[in-house]
Amino acid sequence: MPAVPESAAPRQAMTNQEILPIALQQSAYDYNCRAEDFLSGENKVVLSQKNEKARAYLPLPLACSLVSYGRNIVAQASPELKECVEWYIQKYPVAHCFETPHILALQEKLNAFDYQICFMAEYFLPDANLVRELPCPYPLQVLYPEDFAPYYTEEWGNALCKDRKHLDKIAVGAWDQGRLIGLAGASADCETMYQIGVDVLPEYRRQGIAEALTSRLALEVFQLGKVPFYCAAWCNIPSVRNAIKCGFRPAWVELSARSRPFVEELNR
Repeated sequence: MPAVPESAAPRQAMTNQEILPIALQQSAYDYNCRAEDFLSGENKVVLSQKNEKARAYLPLPLACSLVSYGRNIVAQASPELKECVEWYIQKYPVAHCFETPHILALQEKLNAFDYQICFMAEYFLPDANLVRELPCPYPLQVLYPEDFAPYYTEEWGNALCKDRKHLDKIAVGAWDQGRLIGLAGASADCETMYQIGVDVLPEYRRQGIAEALTSRLALEVFQLGKVPFYCAAWCNIPSVRNAIKCGFRPAWVELSARSRPFVEELNR
């Protein structure tokens, strides 16, 4: 286990009243709109544009992408798909726009433009009143880029991203007799928010390691003055359970389309 000193700085207090506005503002950068648009109760479609403050992994501009914080839908679209997206989000209830069978209706419209529904995910924000360090049966260690540099391998692909190494800022590892058995990493996907990803070796799962790593890392991210956030497919029950155990709560959902060749490449 690397001999890395534990963080000694006092943790920065952050309230739920501060966390949500930060997330809303980031979504506004991502979706070329205003933060208040997500809480207006009225659906909105805007033309997608690049923004240097958007999440680093978003390939803006996007042809079709929908986001909802629960009250309405804000969508960004290319000029050619704007009318199609407007039709879709006005035709069906907000929640139903993110599930079948209505998604199939959107896909029928997208076929004419050679686009396919591609990514769907649920995003979680921490409840400042619930996040706390959870126990782990193995020792934990805070890691920094020079420490986790050897771990850009397939088994740690959720915790670290080899395609965007420069964004991985801090991690927490769990060790068993000198062997790394679990790793949670935080990626600086935008200026104010760090995304948490976690991996645990198969033979060590269901022991509380993932929740211990995630909760500890969330506190470390808070200490840096950033908001930790968590993303999971809603069908990934273990990941969603981990988020909830660690004090994260559902905040927003997203759905986006990509070009047909892009989707076909992912499916190979």
